[in-house]
Amino acid sequence: MTMAASHAADKKLRDAIFGATAACNKAAEKHGLDKVTNATIGMMMNDEGGLAVLPTVEKVYRELETEEMFRYAPIAGLPAYLAEVEKLVFADNRPEGFIASCATAGGTGAIHHAVANYAERGTKVLTSDWFWGTYNVICNECDCKLVNYKLFDANNNFNISAYADKVAEIFQEQDSLLVIINTPAHNPTGFSLTEEDWDQVLALAKKYAAQGKKMSILVDIAYIDFAGEKNEVRRFMRKFSNLPENVFIMFAFSMSKGYTAYGQRTGALVGVSSSEAVITEFQDINKYTSRATWSNINRAAMTTLVKIQQDESLRAQYENERDSFYQTIQKRAEVFMKEAKECGLNALPYNGGFFLSVPAADPQAVCNKLHDDLIFAVPLKMGVRVAACCVPEEKMHGVAAKVLKALKAVENW
Repeated sequence: MTMAASHAADKKLRDAIFGATAACNKAAEKHGLDKVTNATIGMMMNDEGGLAVLPTVEKVYRELETEEMFRYAPIAGLPAYLAEVEKLVFADNRPEGFIASCATAGGTGAIHHAVANYAERGTKVLTSDWFWGTYNVICNECDCKLVNYKLFDANNNFNISAYADKVAEIFQEQDSLLVIINTPAHNPTGFSLTEEDWDQVLALAKKYAAQGKKMSILVDIAYIDFAGEKNEVRRFMRKFSNLPENVFIMFAFSMSKGYTAYGQRTGALVGVSSSEAVITEFQDINKYTSRATWSNINRAAMTTLVKIQQDESLRAQYENERDSFYQTIQKRAEVFMKEAKECGLNALPYNGGFFLSVPAADPQAVCNKLHDDLIFAVPLKMGVRVAACCVPEEKMHGVAAKVLKALKAVENW
């Protein structure tokens, strides 16, 4: 017996991340938190295992007036918030063209709106074979099919050949395509596309645009604040100036990582086009979809961002604190990557961000074997994800060698 509509009856969320975290919590209760290495959580944790929140963000949030916290916000988002988000997204690398934004429920909401409004029902959406699993959930919910290209070539560089082949294959079947590219500091590998990679991606988009095809590219920049110097990691954005009107660029912005505001669920979808009509349409359809999903989002978090960004002193404090968090994660990741190289572990290239990844034929079995050493990581489809954001530098020593040991035990090296 089922009361669900036929299209919904088979829905069942299987989330490897939350499952791995639950197993870790159970082990911590049995053995003690200090004995367990928790590499599952996608949040910044301090060296004592507690949640690390940027002090300036917390201070400004707690000092908000009652109305700033509890009044409804406009459906499209607070105008000041949208203006500040665009400054944050581009820094000194704002592309030429028409630009607009829509507030969303976190970066996840931005991805949802992009898929809901820029992928035709029943068509394919393209992303890399290493990807955040929620992309697939969103595509399924929006009646689309997520397909993949091989992210890395034989030299662990961006596999433009595989990407081009998959784009060509899809355009033989459909006239429009949404591509999701998570860079810089890709989840789950920490990889970033180079400017030369972007030249090739955009050359391909222009090629198909000349043939009358429509391509929308969603750039998921959730981890950009942990990828390096802000303007250096955004230089590629200038390449989106004056593109053909049937090439549309969007950015998924999130307050979760850069503001440690995970539970506030605040983000934005930012659109860039050479066509004013396309941007007007972008504003109209995303406002409509917002009303049909969450109506309006967290006013308090939006106001917090505005207060910080519009106050020179607060902004400087915030940026210093965030840079300290970035340096902490970099040091943790450097320990893992250095020891991986020393012991011969095939870790994927890491440029920045919260996560590192190791390919594995049976990721679940490898993660289960790591439990013997009280190390808890996340099994993905193609490998094991280690969250550098939540493993103290001291505990990170030896993790790479133990991952290699688990791989050997499971895969009979």
